[in-house]
Amino acid sequence: MTLALLRLARTDGIGPLTFRRLLARHRDPEAALAALPALSAKRSTPYVPQPESEARREIAALAKRGGRFVFLDDPLYPPLLALLPDAPPVLAVLGDASLLAAPAVAIVGARNASSAGRRVAEELAEALAAKGLTIVSGLARGIDTAAHEGALRGGPTIAVLPGGLDVPYPPENAGLAGRIAERGAVIAESPLGTAPLNRHFPRRNRIVAGLSLGVVVVEAAHRSGTLITARLALEHGREVFAVPGSPLDPRCRGANDLIRQGAHLTETAEDVLEHLPESPRAAPLFDPARMASAAPEAAGDGSDPLGPPLEGASEVLELIGLSPVSVDEVLRRCHLTAPELQAVLTELELEGRVELLPGHRVMRSANG
Repeated sequence: MTLALLRLARTDGIGPLTFRRLLARHRDPEAALAALPALSAKRSTPYVPQPESEARREIAALAKRGGRFVFLDDPLYPPLLALLPDAPPVLAVLGDASLLAAPAVAIVGARNASSAGRRVAEELAEALAAKGLTIVSGLARGIDTAAHEGALRGGPTIAVLPGGLDVPYPPENAGLAGRIAERGAVIAESPLGTAPLNRHFPRRNRIVAGLSLGVVVVEAAHRSGTLITARLALEHGREVFAVPGSPLDPRCRGANDLIRQGAHLTETAEDVLEHLPESPRAAPLFDPARMASAAPEAAGDGSDPLGPPLEGASEVLELIGLSPVSVDEVLRRCHLTAPELQAVLTELELEGRVELLPGHRVMRSANG
């Protein structure tokens, strides 16, 4: 089962939504893999599953490090992260995988943080961890590092890597990553050996936000990855907190602006605890249960792995161009319900006609 799930998750062109749809349709990863040749006939670029030998090597390499894979259908998969429409199909985990389901708060901020900002992050993390919350961050320099260090004094912490689990970034935090794995968990979406590239950081940020009930921002410039994390948290119904800073310090302008926009002004752990919900404010547009229930059963004769074309596909295509558009906007302008639109979009993605993007967006493929 692990082998088939990993090969499916690592198949080029199989994104998070397509992965869910295939499993909801076929109920079994082996059957989903077997359906790929028929699906490829509809696409200009065929689906080519990860070779079995390569998947076996990755499984063995992770096991040698003491890690394990957690797939989207695994009971250990973090339930808050699973609510994201683009939740990773698979996570590589080093450490205590059960922590992924624990109530968590993210603390993020500037890499070039001030000494005052690092102190605030450490103290907040330590106090919140002592209250039983798991602290999530991205192992980056500055605020992330301070948050992990503070959390380790009060309890467990989770570090989310932008590259492979065996490529801690920045390199000087390799020792910190090892300590986190002993007392918490280090996780990664990318395959082992993946070097952290610029395009990986927004994907890492969505996991940080998705794991957490709330995100605390400590120092952030106006245009920064930290603000991307805060925006993603808002999109998925999570609370956003911000520590105020000097208006003369450009590292504080993003956090101050978040407060002006309604983020909770935060100076102590009590400010977080007072506003932290037990669950996200609202379920996302496409949650896993609704998507699975909306997927029709597979064709019994095997003629079409995804069944007959779904009603509304032509209407939806007319609303999508070559520039990314919010899925919410498409939903407002078409006559379909949210589960129906999800089914249409995933079928169009399987056919290679649209691309489903992080941040709940969609665009037409060049060949669509």
